[in-house]
Amino acid sequence: MTDKFPPIEKIFDELDRFRDFCRYEGKPYREESLYRDHDPVWKDYKRYLAYHERNRKNIQYKRNNRDRA
Repeated sequence: MTDKFPPIEKIFDELDRFRDFCRYEGKPYREESLYRDHDPVWKDYKRYLAYHERNRKNIQYKRNNRDRA
């Protein structure tokens, strides 16, 4: 058997975060959308995560370089 799926704990944690995203953003929540790249709600969730990751990195960069100027 191959290990192409993430560990069980990671799947359930991701499912909880996906459910919260759908609830807060008003998207339809379907468990079968998890990890399906062609699903529009999953695409929105991945874009949401990428946006917040970029924003977090920018904030950290600004904090780290605040005193260098």
